[in-house]
Amino acid sequence: MVDNPGWLPPLILLQDYSANEYLEVVYKVFEKDFEYSKPKFGNYVVKLKRHPLCDNKSATFWHMISEGEVESERIPDIRRCERIGWIKPIMEKFDPAQSSNDIAWWIEKKKGEERFHLALMDFSYLVVVAIRKDFVLPWTAFLVEYEHQRRKLKKRYENYWRVKKS
Repeated sequence: MVDNPGWLPPLILLQDYSANEYLEVVYKVFEKDFEYSKPKFGNYVVKLKRHPLCDNKSATFWHMISEGEVESERIPDIRRCERIGWIKPIMEKFDPAQSSNDIAWWIEKKKGEERFHLALMDFSYLVVVAIRKDFVLPWTAFLVEYEHQRRKLKKRYENYWRVKKS
């Protein structure tokens, strides 16, 4: 399992809570980080995708803690839940004007929109932020469990910067 680099908050472990309270604890972290305060993301305003609501929680929250191709069939992922507190610090550490020793970033187009990809330097965790006209939406975030997936992300990062420099 990937280690916390030290500047990120500790994991929120299921074993520390009852099954009934765990999701609420995870949501409270998301709520504190994104609903009650807004993270910084370069010069962009950060907004959330509110609908469709599920259990009175925003679509952004559900997308951050679950996986699956079909929105209505996404399943909560414990690894995503554990790291919900990592998203805001990673977004705030991002600075397009200067490189960071903690965050590797690049931009990709998907479905006609540009998305920032912010990865820990070992490519073990990824945050994706969609660019809109005058704001950004945190889109998803997940643990990159397998080495071949990390190598693939690193290659996408390197290709982006190789093209950008030429």
